[in-house]
Amino acid sequence: MANVTMLTGFFLMSFSNTWELQVLYAILFLLIYLVALMGNLLIFTLISLDEKLHTPMYFFLKNLSLLDLCLISVTVPKSIVNSLSHSYNISFWGCVSQLFLMMLLAASEHFLLTVMSYDRYVAICQPLHYEVIMNSEICLKMAAASWLTGGLFGVLYTASTFTLPFCGSKEIHQFFCDVPALVRISCSDSHLAVDVTMVLGFSLGIFCSIYITISYSHIISTVLKIPVKESRSKAFSTCLPHLIVFMFFITTCVIAYLMPPQETYPGLDLLFSMFYTVVPPILNPVIYSLRNKDMKTAFRKLIAWKYFSKSLIPKFFP
Repeated sequence: MANVTMLTGFFLMSFSNTWELQVLYAILFLLIYLVALMGNLLIFTLISLDEKLHTPMYFFLKNLSLLDLCLISVTVPKSIVNSLSHSYNISFWGCVSQLFLMMLLAASEHFLLTVMSYDRYVAICQPLHYEVIMNSEICLKMAAASWLTGGLFGVLYTASTFTLPFCGSKEIHQFFCDVPALVRISCSDSHLAVDVTMVLGFSLGIFCSIYITISYSHIISTVLKIPVKESRSKAFSTCLPHLIVFMFFITTCVIAYLMPPQETYPGLDLLFSMFYTVVPPILNPVIYSLRNKDMKTAFRKLIAWKYFSKSLIPKFFP
């Protein structure tokens, strides 16, 4: 019986049993996905094209946009298709792939946000040494380390979760394959491998959280000593959004994963999962593009360049 579930796959949870509400949820998810898609693609494109944005801060922001773009693409399109087709099944290997990519991208984003806090610490607290410390080679190594660490955790979480036997219900109380939801439907009372992996993940997560807290305590202390009010405001505007995104991301993720496997609250599970899978990819473009003067300038230059290039086409091709 344990192998039957592995062959036939699982069933994801629907948002509603009413067809009209399912269509409404699908439309809402589609709008959210398009906003996140366009926002993160815009940031990625602007940073890639504008040479003035080829700095460590924007290099990491470019990586963050790519992570957010991939993160929301792993779960939301599948959920939209399921709602419209009224079919909520997902194959076993589809579930494995979804869980692996989710953990890879989420863990990578966690470590990248930690790296970004270090970048801001050096820029504000050690400005004279910034170019030496945050050179291009170091930035590439930090970004690569974030992706590789995410891949390691993706393998650990996926391997430990799918060593569990699934011989009972195949209905996952979640709109995507997630570790807590899969543990709850396992027919095994022992989750040692998953527990060990979670302890390792939370240990490194706590380390990153402490490091970010210490970094920002130094940053705030340094910023408060700046005599010019405009300089203080500029420093806070680049750091506070980063801190807000991180706290929002890590808090909801911790609550969802620390909830006892025996207790299941479908409404809360869906709400928390939305907060750490769907909301950050929408928040990041809003925080980093609409509030950032450099990004606004790059966007205006892109629009002006497109307008200018179109106006030249009739002259060369009458």
